[in-house]
Amino acid sequence: MNNFKNIKLISIYILLICVLGMSCKKSFLKEYNPSNQTTDNYYVDAAGFESLVTSCYPLLRDITQQRVLEFVGTDVFAAGGWGGIYYNQPNPQGSPYDQYDIRLNASAGELQTLWDMLYNEINRCNTVVSRAPAITDEPDAVKNVRVCEAKFLRSLCYFWAVQQWGDIPMPLTETTKASLVVTKTPSKDIYTQIIKDLNECVTTLPVDATDVGRATQGAAKFLLARVYLTRGWNFNNSLGGSAADFTSALQLCDQIIASGKYPLESNWNNLWPIHNTNPNLETATATSSVAIANHSKEVIFAVQYANPSAYYGDPSVGNKTIGNNMHEMFGNGPSNTAQQPRTGTYNRFLPTQICTWAAYRLFDPNMDVRYKGTFNSVSYATTTGSISLANNFPNPQNITLNYNVNDTTAVARAWNNPATTVAERGVDIPGGTKNYSVINADEYIGLGYVGSKPVVDVLAWGAPMFWKFWQPKLDYGDGYSTFNDPLFRSAEVYLMAAEAIVKGATGAQLGGADVYYNIVLDRALGSNAGMDPQCAANPGDVADLSTAGYRATPGNISIDMILDERARELLGEGNERWYDLKRTGTLISRGEKYNPWIAYGQNGTPLIDAHDYLRPIPQGMLDNSNPRIEQNPGY
Repeated sequence: MNNFKNIKLISIYILLICVLGMSCKKSFLKEYNPSNQTTDNYYVDAAGFESLVTSCYPLLRDITQQRVLEFVGTDVFAAGGWGGIYYNQPNPQGSPYDQYDIRLNASAGELQTLWDMLYNEINRCNTVVSRAPAITDEPDAVKNVRVCEAKFLRSLCYFWAVQQWGDIPMPLTETTKASLVVTKTPSKDIYTQIIKDLNECVTTLPVDATDVGRATQGAAKFLLARVYLTRGWNFNNSLGGSAADFTSALQLCDQIIASGKYPLESNWNNLWPIHNTNPNLETATATSSVAIANHSKEVIFAVQYANPSAYYGDPSVGNKTIGNNMHEMFGNGPSNTAQQPRTGTYNRFLPTQICTWAAYRLFDPNMDVRYKGTFNSVSYATTTGSISLANNFPNPQNITLNYNVNDTTAVARAWNNPATTVAERGVDIPGGTKNYSVINADEYIGLGYVGSKPVVDVLAWGAPMFWKFWQPKLDYGDGYSTFNDPLFRSAEVYLMAAEAIVKGATGAQLGGADVYYNIVLDRALGSNAGMDPQCAANPGDVADLSTAGYRATPGNISIDMILDERARELLGEGNERWYDLKRTGTLISRGEKYNPWIAYGQNGTPLIDAHDYLRPIPQGMLDNSNPRIEQNPGY
């Protein structure tokens, strides 16, 4: 066993003493801090041990809200708009995670944050494993399940970490002392350990959780399938993978499907909070809006947010009421359009990632229900008032528009249905006839420049809202959504099976890869099931309106086709898009093709290359190791 003993773990251990000294009350995730408790005198009996296991789950909230490393710099998400590139502005600059330039280095804050959170969780889970043998007043059957819950969560964290950084430290016991000695474990050995632990979880965890949110046999099988699938690709021949891993992944997927425990929702929209596209007309409450989604049988494992009155988050991040912020972090809210002051009606958007053109253009907006379920393309006035176009540039107009609540203020046309005549546009454009702005897909990134001066349009709207995770009736700015974040759901099981078959897996129970793929697609097509929906033939080229079908056949099914379908089905979910591209070796090809910042790089020359398939080891880890831990190649 290799030991990971980082001096930063002094503070982590202190946090464990302060944070984990909690006693279980009647329900899972209900915690309080008893007085005069330490890890040494509290984790000595069943009550303390149960509290320790329970405390392993809240950190998933913190970890899964660190989304930059999982989404930005991919084919479907960027950190910001790319108008400067599109309009040929001099020296445009985006996020280093999109441009993959010299700024993406060991000092990047997101790297250190994710690293620390993952190892905080790993050490917490290790504490469960290390202390379990001394707990004598809990039945072995229960204790073994709790240990496997910790091993499941530890496996998930190691799986995320090994994909980001490759060879990393792999402590498997509780860290109680500070040390500068750090030893990297080869990636293949980490995968071996993950698979060993998850196989134990599969045989030990219950089919049904005793409390909502705990790990189950189905969750362990799902994660193990994804691990086998990833190892099968065998990144840089470093994972110890082989073709047999794809068959192992397929077998697990077929077992999950055959169990009948996680049936696909008949209506894809039932997976998400209920919300009216015009929030002024919303009838659902914050609680009722998530009632169906949070109880969906399709969801195999989710980060829990639904009961904030009984759960107080993780004080280690300084916020005792950590809610789900998925509804505000994917960008393009309408708060700057006419007659929409900052209120809870639309809440707020604080995007750390926004969709690329390709993300919109992968859908058939007419046939695929996921387009309108993911994006809201119309905004409405939330107050009564007026707005003048006198300060528009370069087209100031002596026009004042009056709005009442519920009046349309902006429409974002779908990529396959652009406004082609001036008359179809808003009056903000000379000759337009609509009392609201109408934008086409090639304007989602901004309206351009006249010389070096940006166009000003008080009616303008950036792009369709990312609407999939929206929970209505939240107070403005709180961020405390109670929608449970679905990390694993069965639609992905079908797509993992399809990928495994394309890579050579044998023994599929349902047929070819196209059969598994089309089951997911047909659910999304609803009444159009069986038809061939049309996406953009060249999703990265916004000017190209040619189309291509995305129904699978035995002759056309491919990894790229499956990645497209994963984007449509799972957009913004699971913190996994970067991992999808890393696993399949398509980060560079799809990134350059679909993300304008990756294609631009520096002065129009892409900078992304093979070394970007691994992230740099964070500076804090380098500084606090002696001898100094080796940095990944290229950094």
